[in-house]
Amino acid sequence: MTDMLVRLYALPDGGAARAALAEQGITVRLCNPFERHIVADWVGRCFSARWVDEFKVAMGHQPVGCVIATHGGKPIGFACYDTTARGFIGPMGVDPEARQGGIGRALLITAAEQMRALGYAYAVIGGVGPKEFYKKCVGATEISGSDPGIYADILPAPPAK
Repeated sequence: MTDMLVRLYALPDGGAARAALAEQGITVRLCNPFERHIVADWVGRCFSARWVDEFKVAMGHQPVGCVIATHGGKPIGFACYDTTARGFIGPMGVDPEARQGGIGRALLITAAEQMRALGYAYAVIGGVGPKEFYKKCVGATEISGSDPGIYADILPAPPAK
């Protein structure tokens, strides 16, 4: 899977995306350090142990490198940055039951805005699955020759117990 590049100086305004979600009772915000265990458990249930590892790296940054979406006091989405490598966005995901409502777009833009505020001009989205989503949301472009990129020698996950 290829990597994609995002020009952080040319992002769409995330305020409108967050406001539209707020009207539905959904909040997109930075994750608080004291919520790490709650969100890590949720990421593990909805996604994978590898993503839990990366989420924990993001939570170790100061300021925290993860934005979350919440609804009814529960996490429904997350987007990390500066985890696999500096300047990378991801992992990110939305609860399967909450997809197609703009949450992923708001999380992506908000994470990118946070990176821009830290002084980055560009971000890399590594090992992209839904290329069209990233193109549409933030104008991401494919990086030629980036497959497999830094994901070339990944240790296999241990078998489930």
